[in-house]
Amino acid sequence: MILPYPVIALGSILLGLLAGYLGYTDPYILPWFMIFTAATASVYGLGWGLLAVGVSTFLLLPFPGFHIAAAALLLLSAWLAHGIGESLRRAHRRAKALAKSQRYLAEALEALPQAPNREDLLRGLPQRLAALGEGGHVGVWVPTTQGFRLLESIPPLPLKEVPASGVMGRAFREGRPVYVSDVGKEPNHIPAPGLNARAELALPLKERGEAVAVLNLERGKPFAPEEVEGLTRFAQAVSLQLDRLADLEERKLIADLSERLQSASTLEEAGAKALALLLASLGLPSGTLWEARGGRMEALAYHGVEEPTLLQVLREGLPYGVGLVWQVYETRSPVFTARYAEESRVVPALKALGWRTFAALPVPSLGAPRSRRVLVVGQKEERLWRKAEVERLLLFCRTLGLGLERLEEKSRHQAVNELFLNLLQKPPEDLYQPLLEEAIRQVPGAEAGSLLVLEEGHYRYKATLGYDLEGLRKVAFTLEDQLRWYGQGKERGLRGEPRILSAKERDIAKISHETAPAEVIDTAGKAREIRANLCLPIPYKGEVLAYLNLDNLHDPLAFGEDSLEAARFFAAPLATLLHESRTRKLLEEAALTDPLTGLANRRAFDRFFQEELKRAERYGYPLSLAVLDLKGFKQVNDRLGHAVGDLALLKVAEALEKERRNGDRLFRWGGDEFAAIFPHTPKQGAIAAAFRYAQAIQGLCFEGLCLGVNIGVATYPEDGTTLDALLSAADTRMYEAKRRGQVVAA
Repeated sequence: MILPYPVIALGSILLGLLAGYLGYTDPYILPWFMIFTAATASVYGLGWGLLAVGVSTFLLLPFPGFHIAAAALLLLSAWLAHGIGESLRRAHRRAKALAKSQRYLAEALEALPQAPNREDLLRGLPQRLAALGEGGHVGVWVPTTQGFRLLESIPPLPLKEVPASGVMGRAFREGRPVYVSDVGKEPNHIPAPGLNARAELALPLKERGEAVAVLNLERGKPFAPEEVEGLTRFAQAVSLQLDRLADLEERKLIADLSERLQSASTLEEAGAKALALLLASLGLPSGTLWEARGGRMEALAYHGVEEPTLLQVLREGLPYGVGLVWQVYETRSPVFTARYAEESRVVPALKALGWRTFAALPVPSLGAPRSRRVLVVGQKEERLWRKAEVERLLLFCRTLGLGLERLEEKSRHQAVNELFLNLLQKPPEDLYQPLLEEAIRQVPGAEAGSLLVLEEGHYRYKATLGYDLEGLRKVAFTLEDQLRWYGQGKERGLRGEPRILSAKERDIAKISHETAPAEVIDTAGKAREIRANLCLPIPYKGEVLAYLNLDNLHDPLAFGEDSLEAARFFAAPLATLLHESRTRKLLEEAALTDPLTGLANRRAFDRFFQEELKRAERYGYPLSLAVLDLKGFKQVNDRLGHAVGDLALLKVAEALEKERRNGDRLFRWGGDEFAAIFPHTPKQGAIAAAFRYAQAIQGLCFEGLCLGVNIGVATYPEDGTTLDALLSAADTRMYEAKRRGQVVAA
């Protein structure tokens, strides 16, 4: 057991006195007093040592043999003991201070893992380290666009924001601790009101290798090097904990996102659920998931948007090139900003409302040359984006993209299946427009288009979106014309391989002019406005039934591999549907066609006349009708046989077809009766046409037996306004012409 220094000092002086009283000579007495003096000086310092020298000298004077040299030896022992003791005292004081400091740091380190999130972790640091800021303060500061904002401080400070020019700014920029032992000599020191601080220690706190806050300590006495080292290690431990919390939050966010995407049944539902989750994670008020649809960016989902002007923007969508979303669409690179008004592409409504902070990120789509979808989150106040937040957002968008692709494929299957089931029983003419519109909706990059269908050896426009269909109906293309436009050869066309044409590589208008008149294709077809075209041949059993053209009028790079994949999805079912429609049309035509003459039959007459009568009523144009009854046919049939009779009817049909004007429709009612419908034709025009038909028939003779005809004419609206009334009028006049021996009666 080691005796304490005061006991040694007291024992030494007592032993010296005892030796003197027992009669020991001087050499045996002085050392005990020297021990007393040295012990006192080493423990309490030189002042107490000199006092011990005086006490020792006073006590030695009565003893015989005392010499002044004894006093000198006592002084020397006091001085030497003080020198040695001083270093020991300093070491002892430092050890006590370090022990205290290490105890506080250990307690703080133990508490770090208990923080549930980064906000609580940072706010709790001053309280845990308050004892180390004696006479000063311990604070946590977070960066702003102008400097630093006080997050938490012990004791509370009236100073809430400081510029980035001080000690904290240097530590933050350099990413290393900065210690100033005398702030009076620091030109950039920013004093805290009401505090008499002498030393300042600024420690950057990092997350994913990036400084995200500063732990700042100021106090009235300097920090020992060991304290600086300990606090530096503590800051490193806090940084590791920030990394851990960021990882945990990121993993939880992605797990929750995957769960929500699995539960969503539509793209809109998935977008809404994803936005709500992300905004809660980032502490942001609002966000929108945009989807590029041709020349507009439309809101697929949004959350937290309440301002009427912004809701109007969401309803209308963003025109091509307006806003950060189109910048991200083109570059596929994210944009993070806290100064929105200074960006080159802004939405006027957002700028007018003073919104400043935004993150716009691409939501990846496999094989897409552009960002088909863009996620935008933001707030009105300025906010710096941390590296961990950027990484979290990028990972979130990648996961969201995968989930949306799955839903998009499912949605495409459902939409196309429903479409084809609904169209399967409809007339051919009713198929084309819905088919085209669904293709434009489903193929990424498409905003306009046309469908050309093969009829009687030529491809004709049957449906358009964004173009003038009536104007384009004037144009018909040969098989060679369409192959020239397709440009990939007959073999690839018969395999149904889509191709992409970009105005960045080829002059689309020039290619169009090679197959169609420029005055038509430039006006009705807007050929000079097309920036990209996707052409999909629709083959079936060795022939291309149709060509589906999908266009973008804004972006030469609108179509990519994802567009081709979506277009291929349409090829097989569309070919089947067109074939079924074509077959059904042929069957319908057969049912509406007289098998002997090839003319339309009475059933076709009833259908067509009703349609033309409705048009005449709607648009107010005249419509005429002629009923034809052959003369002499019974003699030919009875004398020459049914074979010659059939030949006579066939020749009559050929003669009528030869004289038929464009727009006229001819019918065989049955037996020796025929009919003609003259749209847009008043009575005089119908009479003139009837005489031409009569002359053509009167020139037909068979083995000396010649044919003639009696014709009755009726016109809408003067002779009637219904089918029955007009038929009755024409039939009555036909019998009147027969009775009077006339060719035409009207």
